[in-house]
Amino acid sequence: QVQLVESGGGLVQPGGSLRLSCAASGTFFRIDAAGWYRQAPGKQRELVATMSSGGSGNYADSVKGRFTISRDNAKNTVYLQMDNLKPEDTAVYYCNLNVLRMTMSSSVYWGQGTQVTVSS
Repeated sequence: QVQLVESGGGLVQPGGSLRLSCAASGTFFRIDAAGWYRQAPGKQRELVATMSSGGSGNYADSVKGRFTISRDNAKNTVYLQMDNLKPEDTAVYYCNLNVLRMTMSSSVYWGQGTQVTVSS
């Protein structure tokens, strides 16, 4: 079984920064693709950023130039660096990992979510 633990959310003023972490533990071969999603109150969950197994990142237009997705394969951890935060970035953020098992089959796992609030 694979467990994901998210951390790094909190309250920040507009223009501030936060770094979210998503650490995977358990028995598996490696993390394949990874992504971060967010869900604001009353809205649908939306894609924020994705990273392929090769390391290339893609971003929603609303966060391009401000957010950076990265990974540390040795720590089985995926990060989302968020800079120049805006009030509209307020949401619960979820990581989504496509994990390759020892059998070479893959499964998708979600983190528990971490609240990010941008307010003065």
